Amino acid sequence: MKTHPSELFFYYNPSHAVDKQMRAYARSIAKHINEINIEKEHITLTGWRSILEKLNLRAKDLLNRAHPDYQEKIAGRTWDDESWLLILSKYPHLIKAPIAIKRDKAVLCTTPNRVLELD
Repeated sequence: MKTHPSELFFYYNPSHAVDKQMRAYARSIAKHINEINIEKEHITLTGWRSILEKLNLRAKDLLNRAHPDYQEKIAGRTWDDESWLLILSKYPHLIKAPIAIKRDKAVLCTTPNRVLELD
């Protein structure tokens, strides 16, 4: 798939107000933005691996450990790397912040200004 050289991919959860705010920041640095609603669009395990590689993070690093679903279904158990990846794929709503990717650089947008690091 051919993409525009300055296209920004923005993975977010529209149910989170902070994600909406960060989406506005993302729009300020890129004319071409590909918004991926993680509630509606399934991301494959290969897709997650690619995202994690660009972020230089592990799957469990992306998850909001304070979320009730995390506490109920995940906390207190031992998981290997592949299991964490499956958890991420099955429960994308547990991601603690939006992810922005531009070219080969990615950031976990834990604060609104993190997305500006891609410009």
